[in-house]
Amino acid sequence: MATAERYQTRTLISQAQLQRRKGKIIYWTVLAIFVPLFAVIFVFPLYWMATGGFKSAQEIIQDPPTWFPHAFHWHNYVEAWQQLRLSRLLVNTTLYAVGALAFQLVFGVAAAYALSKLRPRFGNVILFMMLATLMIPATVLALPTFLTAFHMPIIGVNLTNSPWVIWLPSVANGFNIFLLKRFFDSIPDELLMAASIDGAGPIRSLWSVVLPISRPILGVVSIFAVVAVWKDFLWPLLVLTDPTRQTVNVGLYQLSTGAAQNLFTAALVIASLPMIIFFLIFQRNIMSGLTAGGVKG
Repeated sequence: MATAERYQTRTLISQAQLQRRKGKIIYWTVLAIFVPLFAVIFVFPLYWMATGGFKSAQEIIQDPPTWFPHAFHWHNYVEAWQQLRLSRLLVNTTLYAVGALAFQLVFGVAAAYALSKLRPRFGNVILFMMLATLMIPATVLALPTFLTAFHMPIIGVNLTNSPWVIWLPSVANGFNIFLLKRFFDSIPDELLMAASIDGAGPIRSLWSVVLPISRPILGVVSIFAVVAVWKDFLWPLLVLTDPTRQTVNVGLYQLSTGAAQNLFTAALVIASLPMIIFFLIFQRNIMSGLTAGGVKG
């Protein structure tokens, strides 16, 4: 217990340095300057977008711009919802995100468990090749992936304008597999040995032993999977040409030229709200899952 508390209270600056007068002055000076500065840098774009959705069509394009709306036009959000068919776009994006999440959990957990606990031959080579794909820019892989989805090898099926074109490429996520493997490595092998003595096979051990204690990292992988699909733009733009099947990012981009700027800004606010709320609810899970499994024992 004392060891756990020591790890929780350990910081870059020791308590002895903070107790000194010079250390206190430097610490509070840096804190007072940089915390508000970074808060403004990150929050200001959200403020500008949210207030822009309340402005009139003339006010939002005037020069110099106004820092605060002269009058709140609440109907902008209603008109944006109706004219830009946000309900259909949000439903499509949610469907793609949930499907990608399911596929990543099933195949990602299986791959990480095999690399961590089953230890196949050339497992480290396979893991290295997975991680090496993270060094390749997504735009480089866009063309070969598109050609593969347009005409699937062997079966010859065209996956464009279908949920499968979003779900299947999302499975190949080396970073999530690495996170899962790192967590599984921290699970003592004695637990799996005890399960095998009781007659549990590898799949039973995964379901009954590994997964119940892996909820933190599963939560992190779930968050990453949903956010990746929700914010993606290039891939859905290439493969979802049907307006009724587009994601919210692609749909708003296609409709941006014919919509008033204040309505389009209001639509951007509505499209951003799900991920903002999602992050505020699960922000603790992100940090706890990323640090879980970092210290064995």
